[in-house]
Amino acid sequence: MNAVASPSGTLQTALDHARRLLATDPAMAAQQADEIIRVVGRHPMALLVLAASHRVRGQWSHAFDVLEPLVREHPQWPLAHLEHGLALGCAGRGGEAVPALRRALALKPDLPQAWRELGDHLAAMGDTEGAAGAYLQHTRHSTRDPDLMQAAAALADNRIPEAEALLRARLKRTPTDVAAIRMLAEVAARVGRIDDAEALLARCLELAPDFHAARQNHALVLHRANRPQEALQAIDALLAHDPDNPAHLNLKAVVLCRVGDYEPALALYERVLASYPDQARIWMSYGHALKTAGHTARAIEAYRQALALEPGAGEVWWSLANLKTFRFSDEDLAAMRAQHARTDLGDDDRLHLDFALGKALEDAGEHAASFVHYRDGNALRRTQLDYDADDTQARVARLKASHTTAFFAARAGQGCTAPDPIFIVGMPRAGSTLLEQILSSHSAVEGTMELPDITSITRDLREQARAGGADTYHDLLATLDGDALRALGQRYLDATRIHRKSSRPFFIDKMPNNFAHTGLIHLMLPNAKIIDARRHPLACCFSGYKQHFARGQGFSYALEDIGRYYRDYVALMAHYDTVLPGRVHRVIYEQLVDDTEAEVRRLLDYCGLPFEDGCLRFFENARPVRTASSEQVRQPIYRDGVDHWRHYEPWLEPLKNALGPVLGAYPAVPDFTEACNTPD
Repeated sequence: MNAVASPSGTLQTALDHARRLLATDPAMAAQQADEIIRVVGRHPMALLVLAASHRVRGQWSHAFDVLEPLVREHPQWPLAHLEHGLALGCAGRGGEAVPALRRALALKPDLPQAWRELGDHLAAMGDTEGAAGAYLQHTRHSTRDPDLMQAAAALADNRIPEAEALLRARLKRTPTDVAAIRMLAEVAARVGRIDDAEALLARCLELAPDFHAARQNHALVLHRANRPQEALQAIDALLAHDPDNPAHLNLKAVVLCRVGDYEPALALYERVLASYPDQARIWMSYGHALKTAGHTARAIEAYRQALALEPGAGEVWWSLANLKTFRFSDEDLAAMRAQHARTDLGDDDRLHLDFALGKALEDAGEHAASFVHYRDGNALRRTQLDYDADDTQARVARLKASHTTAFFAARAGQGCTAPDPIFIVGMPRAGSTLLEQILSSHSAVEGTMELPDITSITRDLREQARAGGADTYHDLLATLDGDALRALGQRYLDATRIHRKSSRPFFIDKMPNNFAHTGLIHLMLPNAKIIDARRHPLACCFSGYKQHFARGQGFSYALEDIGRYYRDYVALMAHYDTVLPGRVHRVIYEQLVDDTEAEVRRLLDYCGLPFEDGCLRFFENARPVRTASSEQVRQPIYRDGVDHWRHYEPWLEPLKNALGPVLGAYPAVPDFTEACNTPD
């Protein structure tokens, strides 16, 4: 049948009564449905009510005994597929719920409950984009208000200016319309105005504290805004209302990983996987958390499970390669090549496979073939990015011009005096993780991760600067007084406190790109330590070129770009050596390898810390490590990797040319003249 016939008269009255009972007395609803079925036979709506009564009482097997024949008998009835999807989700079979919900929506797109449930499942499965689309359709079909329907349709079609205009007009007339406020927050989030989105959602929840869909949006926005503590509070409020919601559980696991609480995050991932055992993306996320927590063998098992489900998942192959100490088998190599040969492979899977194949062939000693894959993966990734080496060079030139000796002297003694942070800066793949592991093996120092908080501060300063007509945040920085600088330093300490799990007095922030913010760090935290991790230009740059980064580092996907970036980094740090002599301590990686104890003693002296033998046994430190070197720093220092780049020297001429005099001068620095800083 193509539709379920509408009953009439007494039968309709009985069905309506049974449906109403579902909310208040599901057992009585089941009795009513059973009576209807006894009298009139297998009436579809009565069967649906009976199945729903079993679902809300947790009687999954009874629900499926009713639903599975029902969807076979009425394959074109959307409500049967919807109830089937709801029951599967409640029974912890989320992976099976998704196709059932999709079938319901294909038959009847205006089912808001189906869209919301689908969004929750997709969010739990890590499909953020799909979940956002489903939630938007839920909003679109939940309202019958013409204005909001028009705005929701514009949002769904990505007509952002039209949606914003409609919503602002609506809120001008009815400023407390929480549905419109939530939709305007979605507009703000779409265009990257995260702070505006957060403020709108906070207002929405102030007006309607039980608006759970808005709270879910708020939790996600807080996470994106790098406010993990508040995000966790919002998620816990959601879980108090709906403790088994897979989307909330997955988001909490993600946020807990962000703040370094891996063991509870692993437990949450395991709960989600119980409902979605066939979802490769969740297995991959679980593998990432296991790897960071030091459970390498279990991480490999999780990645293998993901590949069994999705053999073409390039990111999973790369995740195995990114363990660094992992070695692919001949069967793995053949499987990767077979997937790489597919004509229907997406760009992201292809480029990840190129990086993984590059690593596999490098380990096999096939360096020419390895380089081809590294080259192709980088070239494909470069097409996805909008990086301009000239912009980086111009920013460095502006910093050198504005951050003079006189500039810093005029602000001496300002900022927050707390000595807690130890910043490790420099190029990626320069040995910063090794330095962090050494320092965090000291009883007074806690390792954290690459913290995003300096970036968050500079983003806010940049927005303030642009609002005032300035070009960069450094223009605004020059106008800040001592109180403002002190507040920035305190803000950093407050924001990073959630990452500190012990009572140790010092902690490490090893975000390498913070070298570009050395001046800001010095002004707002004058007693913080700044360590520059430096490695041979060819070793460092080629190691970065081989690495596919999860995010950022747009300079690393072309040899010319990464060479120029290294050169600009050296020039900027040389400038700070001149205008702030002794402020930054530099560790040369090769010298650390050659004479580890002497370099560790120098490092500890700079930090004002007594020598401890544990710093030489850093590889015994079991703390979580998030970066690409996570497995390597769990081993003693070895020389094997120091000159590994030489295997690829025949193809590195563009890199050498871009590095210019920096290459020949290393580990010293050249005299940076206009000629050295002229773009190639």
